[in-house]
Amino acid sequence: MSETVETVGVDSTSGGGISPAKMTFAAVNSGLNASATVLLVAALVMIKRKQYRAHGTLMIAALSVSAVFLISYLYSKFAYGEVTTGMMGGTAIPGWAKGLYFAVLIPHLIAAVGMLPMIFLAVWRAYKRNWSGHRKIAKPTWFIWFYVSISGVVVYFMLYHWMPSFKAG
Repeated sequence: MSETVETVGVDSTSGGGISPAKMTFAAVNSGLNASATVLLVAALVMIKRKQYRAHGTLMIAALSVSAVFLISYLYSKFAYGEVTTGMMGGTAIPGWAKGLYFAVLIPHLIAAVGMLPMIFLAVWRAYKRNWSGHRKIAKPTWFIWFYVSISGVVVYFMLYHWMPSFKAG
């Protein structure tokens, strides 16, 4: 007896490619990560110029964009499932490319989870006007958040644009 197993988020009509809806979510999420990166850099420039109100506004915007990203990312995972391992299957993708992808993905995921309490603490200290405490946590938090935002775009590019080129070639 033969059983057909269908992967959620995979479009069986296109030979097993990722569904257009999942691709759209991935592109939107990458755009949100890129936007957060730009906002973080702008906020850093403002704090260096001692423009505190502009810095605060930009950080709230970065936090908002990142929150929308997180909601969208989690929704897409629940709606379409995890597709990374499915895309890595087969022999078309060389081992070194898979290794490079996971070398970027794993630190990205660890830092993304680890930065959440740091962000909450930095925001809490700013809200309480505890500026010395805020500065202590904000500096490392900014660099981790910046890394996660950039590496999120890199992960998107690798998974949805670079890896499929191996299968096509």
